[in-house]
Amino acid sequence: MTRFILRRLGYGVLVLLGVVTIVFFLFNILPGDPARMMLGQRADISSVEAIRKDLGLNKPLHIQYFKYLNDLSPVSWHNHNDEKHYFYLDKEKYTTATPLFKSGNGSIVLKKPYLRRSYQSKRKVSNILAEAFPKTALLALTAITFAVIFGLIIGIISALRKDSVFDKSALVLSVLGMSVPSFFAAILIGWLFAFVLGEYTGLDMIGSMYSVDDFGRGKYLDLKNLILPALTLGIRPLAIVTELTRSSMLETLSQDYIKTAKSKGLSQRKVVMGHALKNALNPVITATSGWFASLLAGAVFVEYVFDWKGLGVVIVTALEKYDFPVIMGAVLFISVILILINILIDIIYGMLDPRIRVA
Repeated sequence: MTRFILRRLGYGVLVLLGVVTIVFFLFNILPGDPARMMLGQRADISSVEAIRKDLGLNKPLHIQYFKYLNDLSPVSWHNHNDEKHYFYLDKEKYTTATPLFKSGNGSIVLKKPYLRRSYQSKRKVSNILAEAFPKTALLALTAITFAVIFGLIIGIISALRKDSVFDKSALVLSVLGMSVPSFFAAILIGWLFAFVLGEYTGLDMIGSMYSVDDFGRGKYLDLKNLILPALTLGIRPLAIVTELTRSSMLETLSQDYIKTAKSKGLSQRKVVMGHALKNALNPVITATSGWFASLLAGAVFVEYVFDWKGLGVVIVTALEKYDFPVIMGAVLFISVILILINILIDIIYGMLDPRIRVA
């Protein structure tokens, strides 16, 4: 089992290295001068060159790439004496650096990955992401919880009432839910529940996790703003869970041991909940774990429409302003989450099914 886990971790590191490489070279061949983005289009040449030197943009591309890898790596090499050295250990940048081994002018340090600074706000990208991520995580967790609960209920009822009006209606709605793009669904749901029915629902078209009250309460948690984006984001996984639950339940209910349980006089509730559902949940769990990871990446458009200030709004705002460090940091951050979740799923499968460990 240890070898299996190490092999999966090794695959994850290789995938992450590939993502880092693609992200770095992709954003370094895009048009636009970061120095002019920071100083404005009217900046003089000497100021632009000074900023380019400070950012290391005057170095060859392969040197910039190795510097980027060095910044991202938790264990990295730095020069600790020469402040003009390209790999100098700047305490302002690497605030958590702990020297592990020193040799001459260089040292191996243990630190947090450094994702650079925003071109626009000058804030550390890691701080920007740390501020936005909890909101996206809350949105994704609420959406997947909504999808799983209602998807299981609808799927079970559809399987038990196969070919009924309820079953056919659920199938139609499931296909519709899988087909409608999230961006269009966000606009449609926002217009319907916040604009047309806003007088009855009390919901707003836009709003973040926190609101500001001018009448003494100050900044406060406002979770009603979570309802519409979570509903929108959960529509597609809801359709998937419903379809999987229905098909898996129908297959399970046709098994011989279910017929035996019924012939023994067990009630339908005990047959369904005690025997059929437990064995029908495997594909649902697989889909749910994969969809939760995808929701973190797919919340961009939904957050932007509802102005839910999570990673989605951060990414879109950075794209509008060509703030490359923020975009690169957000892409890498989401990639790490996807990789870790997939590794965790593989490990769980390996624990449940020993055959997977030899694959």
